[in-house]
Amino acid sequence: MSFAVPRPRPAGPPPARRRSPLGVAIVVVAVVVVALLLMAQFWTEILWFDQLGYSRVIWTNWLTRGLLFVLGFVVMGGAVFASFAVAYRSRPMYVPSAEQVTLEQYREAIEPLRRVVTFAAPVLVGFFAGVAASAQWQDVLMALNAESFGERDPEFHMDISFYVFLLPALRSLTGFLMAVVIISGIAAIVTHYLYGGLRVGPAQGNLPRTTSAARIHLASLGAVLMLLFAANYWLDRYSILSAAGDRFDGATYSDVHAVIPAKGILAVVALLVAILFVLAAVRGNWQLPAIGVALMVVSAVVIGGIYPAVVQRFQVSPNAQELEQPFIQRNIDATLKAFDIDDVETQTYNATTEAVEGALRDDAETTASIRLLDPEIVSPSFRQLQQNKQYYNFSDSLAVDRYEIEGESRDTVIAVRELNQDGLGSDQRNWVNDHTVYTHGYGVVAAYGNQLGQNGQPAFFEGGIPSEGAITDLEGQYEPRIYFSPSTTTYSVVGKPDPEKDPWELDYPADDTDEGDQVKSTFTGEGGPEVGSFGSKLLYALKFGEEQLLLSDRVTEESQILYDRDPQQRVAKVAPWLTLDKQVYPAVVDGRVKWVVDAYTTTNQYPYSAFTQMQEATTDTLTLEQDATAPVNLPAEVNYIRNSVKATVDAYDGSVDLYAWEPEDPVLKTWQNVFPGSIKPMSDISGELMSHVRYPQDLFKVQRSLLTEYHVTDASDFFSGNDFWTNPEDPAAEATVKPLQPPYYLTLQMPGQEEPSFSLTSTFIPGGNTPREVLTGFLAADADAGSAEGEKAEGYGTLRLLELPRDTTVPGPGQVQNNFNSDPDAGEQLRILEQGRSTVLLGNQLTLPVGGGLVYVQPVYIQSASGTTIPLLHKVMVAFGDEIGYADTLDEALDQVFEGDSGAEAGDAGGDTAGAPAPTDEPTAEPTDEPTGDPADEPTEEPTEPSDAPTGDVAEALTRASEAIQEAEQAQQDGDWAAYGEAQEKLQEAIEDAVAAEEAAAE
Repeated sequence: MSFAVPRPRPAGPPPARRRSPLGVAIVVVAVVVVALLLMAQFWTEILWFDQLGYSRVIWTNWLTRGLLFVLGFVVMGGAVFASFAVAYRSRPMYVPSAEQVTLEQYREAIEPLRRVVTFAAPVLVGFFAGVAASAQWQDVLMALNAESFGERDPEFHMDISFYVFLLPALRSLTGFLMAVVIISGIAAIVTHYLYGGLRVGPAQGNLPRTTSAARIHLASLGAVLMLLFAANYWLDRYSILSAAGDRFDGATYSDVHAVIPAKGILAVVALLVAILFVLAAVRGNWQLPAIGVALMVVSAVVIGGIYPAVVQRFQVSPNAQELEQPFIQRNIDATLKAFDIDDVETQTYNATTEAVEGALRDDAETTASIRLLDPEIVSPSFRQLQQNKQYYNFSDSLAVDRYEIEGESRDTVIAVRELNQDGLGSDQRNWVNDHTVYTHGYGVVAAYGNQLGQNGQPAFFEGGIPSEGAITDLEGQYEPRIYFSPSTTTYSVVGKPDPEKDPWELDYPADDTDEGDQVKSTFTGEGGPEVGSFGSKLLYALKFGEEQLLLSDRVTEESQILYDRDPQQRVAKVAPWLTLDKQVYPAVVDGRVKWVVDAYTTTNQYPYSAFTQMQEATTDTLTLEQDATAPVNLPAEVNYIRNSVKATVDAYDGSVDLYAWEPEDPVLKTWQNVFPGSIKPMSDISGELMSHVRYPQDLFKVQRSLLTEYHVTDASDFFSGNDFWTNPEDPAAEATVKPLQPPYYLTLQMPGQEEPSFSLTSTFIPGGNTPREVLTGFLAADADAGSAEGEKAEGYGTLRLLELPRDTTVPGPGQVQNNFNSDPDAGEQLRILEQGRSTVLLGNQLTLPVGGGLVYVQPVYIQSASGTTIPLLHKVMVAFGDEIGYADTLDEALDQVFEGDSGAEAGDAGGDTAGAPAPTDEPTAEPTDEPTGDPADEPTEEPTEPSDAPTGDVAEALTRASEAIQEAEQAQQDGDWAAYGEAQEKLQEAIEDAVAAEEAAAE
């Protein structure tokens, strides 16, 4: 038998294990790929901001968030790790306890993972704490750069800036530290229990339940937690001033006389309990802190809950009107100031409902400016008549603005011809076309708001490709190319190609130019980051997942890449602290198309001010029909708002300019401290741009919503609530649950005004669960900012409220719509049109305080029910009191209402409209789809329902109406507008004959 002798090991450490070259290569490649992907997201953002000149914004944002993340991570992770470490290192070596003998098997099981848990758990909770802390970057920056409001709250007499800027940061800090202490305490308790420093089982003689080290550790954490509870209770006292209430917001009588003192008492109790925890750490007795915690819980229930409820039930409720009156007045005053409605010019308007001859003579200018073109309906007309090319399009909702034409300011409906690549055929869709050829829209199209063209079409004064018209002539050097617009969502690669190559960005096809059959151009501005270098190409290829950016010859050294092209998106990125209006509108300024974006500074911390749900207050028919995406940076609710910034985005080069519109706003001044130089002074606004600035819709919607209640400024009357109003539903909406009627821009002269002004208007009806459809108020905001360089017009933003006496009954929008629909002439003709192959569209119902009362004007459009749809103005309905006018023109309808002579001429006086086409000698186009029917073939039986089955002369007239509609449709398709006009004449004659025949049959 032989024995193997083990070979002795060489002295020294074991030889290092050779790493696999393949493994090293995989790790290196993975690191490089991750780094590139991160660079593709982060570095490209830096390039984007730097190109726009707002690099300070992104660096301040990222550095602040990064610093807060690190602080949150270190504080939370460090505290949890320290608890683990202290508890483990202070563990007793031996604890003679049956409970600990049982736990020994668990200690042995987790010992291999102890180090991992000790480090991994703090890292994990630290990461989440860092993320939560970084999300508070705005609160922190506002607290560090706060500006004074110069106003004090009525309860604690502290500057409002404390509540708006400092209090949110203190509350966030206190909440974060409480979470740190609680999670650290949990870690300490678990570790002490597991390793014998803490027992929870039955008492064993004189054996203490905690070791000295565990007692000091846990008592210290308890003392710190109590101090934080005390701080939290103390801060609660201030937060109550901006708390939501049942009847009104802000501190109530019971809050001031019960809740606030209770919070102070609880803060003192928490301080006493903290002292008891310190004593427990020193003396080793847990009874005192245990009694203290129990006392604090009982105090919280009795003092913080039961006592205020008793005060409310037995003292306040029986005497609510008297006791709450001072606090309601605080709420009223704060709300009016916070929403800038404290200077509303209110007057009683004794509106008459009796229409008399010549009533509009003193309102001639307002009457001439009444807008007939509905921007929510005529977009299809713009598309059919001005789209020109399939790769261009107009938005569904057009903008209302004003332009000076021939020395006169005219209300205008304007639209931008935006890029629409979805209009291209599938065989035209490829990377080259999508990103280098079809890169931009082209020009604006504008029509008069108060008059119509031939056959009810919009009366365009600017349009065509190439652009021509009054705006083009007015601006001189006009840049029509639209590279940045709301509907442009894809990226484009633009820029000067090699000198020997021709431009390849398509403007429009043309047969009569020296440039061949297509007019092309090259982008020459500074609209996006350069993408000529290999590194930039690689990063953007990764960002967009497009390898063509690396391979295409069209990406040259001079190329730029344009992306994030929605004007609202661009403003939101460079100013993330702003809330943006849902509406963005175009304006031609100094030869450039500018998108104007209204922006707001908001807060929900203004003491005593009422809360408003932004989404609810700003939603109406207009926003629903647009199918708009969620507004950018929209807060859930606010109790303070200012239109502090006017922003513009150049449609050609995408440059973003922010102008301080409310320079004294403390919130704006605070953000200017954070981002110095990012906001230009109002003095930089040119006179041309100023002439297109208007009062913003969302602000007006919020203000009108609040004025339904806060037009009542007496606390006693406010408490009773018997004079509250509501905003009416849109009477023209087709939905079962009707949204609110939107406010409308129009030029009018309010009672007391010296001259008409461009205004934003809305109406009010009585409030309650079943509101009556009678008018109680009319609100108009002066929306004209003037045309002086860097200076608002004196009256801009003035809110004028007409209150109708309670003893008058002026029909409201819903009642007027019902009168329109039930009018024998109007209702019958509209019903007959619906029986044909046309669709009737009711336009916006405008309300104007003229003629000593309220005039309602609503245009009526018709369009084909199928095929080519062009909404054309057919009739105009007018109401004054219970008098109804229904005519081919607004001028005629007004005369019908006011006894044959309104005393003023409307904008369409003497013009061509859909109902009265200009005479023509051109032959009528014959229908091609269906043969003309023979009246003899129509049924002559007596119908069961005369309104649905007409007979005799009525049927013959309906047949002619159907034929006229077919002729009109064919004329539309052929572009023969003379034939279309004749067909409209036939249609009108047939409708009148049908109405007359039906009336004769009824007799």
